[in-house]
Amino acid sequence: MSSQNADAVTFSDLSRNPRAVAERAARLGRVRITHRDAPDFYLTAADREDQRGQTLATASRLFLAFLKHDPTARTLVIAMPDVFPWVRHLTSDELRSFTLELVEALSDAAELEVDATAQEVIAGWRATARIKADPTRYAQARKPTSGDFGAVEVTA
Repeated sequence: MSSQNADAVTFSDLSRNPRAVAERAARLGRVRITHRDAPDFYLTAADREDQRGQTLATASRLFLAFLKHDPTARTLVIAMPDVFPWVRHLTSDELRSFTLELVEALSDAAELEVDATAQEVIAGWRATARIKADPTRYAQARKPTSGDFGAVEVTA
């Protein structure tokens, strides 16, 4: 089997020797399957994936419990700059909103298996911080607009 690193094999390796790849995945916990013409994927044991899901659910429930006992999310808000240094460009209200949205998205990931939402929340707030970090761009973004900018394409 060829591999790019210790925990990766090619799709061809998987096709040629599935038993060896499965044994490697069982031994390592998971193996990345690289594919030249498609996104990579992981081969992992179902019980390991179940444990990861339970861990995410536990963390999510812990964050939700923090919010239940402290609706201002003070503890989480204080920790956010350690995790996301760019939040220094957000106002206090924006930081609180980001924190609440992120906890809700993590809950959705844990309880509903909706994984993309958390990354979308982070990307959206990072984009806001990026604009606010550049005073020229931020001033330009805050200027009133006029006219019709055309149809908006919505993709689902």
